[in-house]
Amino acid sequence: MDKKQIIVTSALPYANGEIHLGHIFSTYLPADIFTRFWKLKGADIIHICATDDFGTPILIKAENENKSPKDYVAYWNKRDLTDFNNLGIDFDLFDNTSSPENIKLTQKFFKRLNDNNHLFTSIIKQNYCESCDKFLPDRYVLGTCPHCNSNEQYSDHCDACGRTIGPDSILNPTCAICGSLPVKKESNHYFFKLSNFSEVLKKWLTENPNLQTTVTNYLLNWIKDGLKDWDITRDISWGVPIPSPGHESQVFYGWFDNHLCYISSVLKYFDGLNIDGEKRWNSSEIYHFIGKDIVYHHYLFLPAMRLGFGLDYKLPDSIPTRGHLLFSGHKLSKSKGHYISLENSLNTFNADYIRYYLSSVTPYDQSDVSFDLDDFIAKINNDLVANIGNFIHRTLSFISSKFDNEVPAIGVKNSDDLDFESKILSISKEVGNSLSKNEIDRALRLISAFSSHGNRYFQKKEPWADQDNSNTCLHLCFNAVRVLNILMFPFTPFSMSTLWDILNYSGNLENQFWDHSDLSSTSNNHMINLPEVLFKKLDTDNVPFYANELGLSK
Repeated sequence: MDKKQIIVTSALPYANGEIHLGHIFSTYLPADIFTRFWKLKGADIIHICATDDFGTPILIKAENENKSPKDYVAYWNKRDLTDFNNLGIDFDLFDNTSSPENIKLTQKFFKRLNDNNHLFTSIIKQNYCESCDKFLPDRYVLGTCPHCNSNEQYSDHCDACGRTIGPDSILNPTCAICGSLPVKKESNHYFFKLSNFSEVLKKWLTENPNLQTTVTNYLLNWIKDGLKDWDITRDISWGVPIPSPGHESQVFYGWFDNHLCYISSVLKYFDGLNIDGEKRWNSSEIYHFIGKDIVYHHYLFLPAMRLGFGLDYKLPDSIPTRGHLLFSGHKLSKSKGHYISLENSLNTFNADYIRYYLSSVTPYDQSDVSFDLDDFIAKINNDLVANIGNFIHRTLSFISSKFDNEVPAIGVKNSDDLDFESKILSISKEVGNSLSKNEIDRALRLISAFSSHGNRYFQKKEPWADQDNSNTCLHLCFNAVRVLNILMFPFTPFSMSTLWDILNYSGNLENQFWDHSDLSSTSNNHMINLPEVLFKKLDTDNVPFYANELGLSK
């Protein structure tokens, strides 16, 4: 049987500052868990990401630090990957939008779209700062959103309502650099005829059963209101150059090339393996993991561009979209300096604690979730430590101390044993069904309930008091721990890798098979290594310290 082929992409982080927990919550952790799960299921799956190197936010930050944009983004590409890896977020390739491959593909898309009559040019008036002597596209301008009247919004996108803001549409504009009032100057820009794709986009949104209806309903209303043609030109020096006479000093808008990097990175990855990347793209299931603030770009711009190009590259099968992580009632935002950095979080807490907590509170919808430090500590102490960690440790410690590290052979089974055995044999399928549907919070609740049942079973059987019962009890509990080891690996990979070594099985845990829950896999006379405590409680008296380390007290 051919392996299921899957390509997972995560939204590209701007190379203009550190990764924060909001990014992890909505996008990167769900994508990593999904990828780890399908690898354990035997799928041929890759996880691709890159830094988004172009655009005005990058240029502003580079200018403020007296660095070249190229040096600036190179630093953040390396730093972001380090932070991701320290949390156990793995990528098969972590590329960048400024790569030669992506620049080439972007310009190829432009030429094909232009040849297919999906582009036009128009003279526009745009903001120009006389004090700074430059055009002010996108995040060089702050003002009031024309859709919802929210203040302090950038001129290309409103964080409050999620709408894209058209050229020269921002109200009460001011220069984001010096605060002065801009004047208007003319410039010749290329536009993408997004409005021409209204009907085909509507058809795709309504006929693809894998898209979340809460998102598609939202977008269908936007289509009903009328899609606006999209300005894809910027009068700045840093970006993919526009290969057209008269536009030599201009570059593409960052969102024109951003999502094309999904394709260019996949092609680059498979080219390194001497595999036809275009063929693999089109034969794979495609998942684009994103946060809800960029649905317009991924559900409208992205498919319209691929359709206009000629569908050499298939549309995504699914775009898992989640809401924001809030703190003090506001979305965590790197650009606005309101965030909990991943690096500080990792310096304060065990990486698996962060993964476990965020997994437990991340629904598969667009609802926002508030980060609560007290809730974080309670979930770690009461569930991960006192429930799952306790069941694992009490089982292995008992085998170590009472059976000299040898897993006892199973004996006669009564109704309690048979009931627990049935749960051991069925839990992998139940959890897998949830993970295959991206319901990671529900999957974790099922695992937690399974562990709770194991603790109750252990307590009821009292293996310390009845030698006849202890063999069967410990054999079943050991197999439950082995199953937990595999089920928990996508969520807490560092701790579960340690546990795999304790269980003394050969091979790497990541290469095991998800459905391997057959009791016969534990052979007679199987020896375990000396157990150790995998999870330790967090001190509730240290809340002020934790808050200070995370920057929550500021």
